[in-house]
Amino acid sequence: MAFEPISEHLAPAATVGRLIELTLGLSLPGSVLTLSPDEEVFAEEEEAAFVYKVVSGAVRTTRLLSDGRRQIGAFYLPGDVFGLESGPVHRFSAEAIKPTKVAMVRRSGVERAAAQDPVAARQLWLLAAHELEDLQDHMVLLGRKTAVERVASFLVKLSQRADTRVIDLPMSRNDIGDHLGLTLETVSRAMSQLARDRAISLPNARHVVLNNLSALTC
Repeated sequence: MAFEPISEHLAPAATVGRLIELTLGLSLPGSVLTLSPDEEVFAEEEEAAFVYKVVSGAVRTTRLLSDGRRQIGAFYLPGDVFGLESGPVHRFSAEAIKPTKVAMVRRSGVERAAAQDPVAARQLWLLAAHELEDLQDHMVLLGRKTAVERVASFLVKLSQRADTRVIDLPMSRNDIGDHLGLTLETVSRAMSQLARDRAISLPNARHVVLNNLSALTC
């Protein structure tokens, strides 16, 4: 893990260093972490002293279950904010999926800004509400959808986030399985089924083209 000055596309600081625009109307001094694949951003039960934003690359949050299986809570892509906690510690671990840069600002600064600025407070509330909606959608997906429907819904969501029907998956199929409650083999079979149905095309394992959104929307 390495620290570096904030990149030029982030807003310049008025005094020392530069500002990170955590969300609309909330810019605070911070640093940037440069991480290698599988390198940890923070650990489960670690003090939640910072809030993070993906600059480039991708991050997954994970938790090891009592039987040794891994559950992936969420994937975060460039522009996404993560690490917002209601309590004093992180409930999941977070790690880079690929070479990744993550901006970080102190949680204490975020909390002060929210207490002093209603606009900043509203933006943080929207971030938290959006994450809650994603969690509710994920619960429905795990509880009510078949394996093929889970994979289809996952691909549609990625497409919507990237605003494109052509997706370069930063995560492996094993990662997708640990997020959707499926085995690697089941994810691969579901992908193949969607390709046979011509709902998607698979030029290679990490490159997916969504051909028919209506067929993928469950």
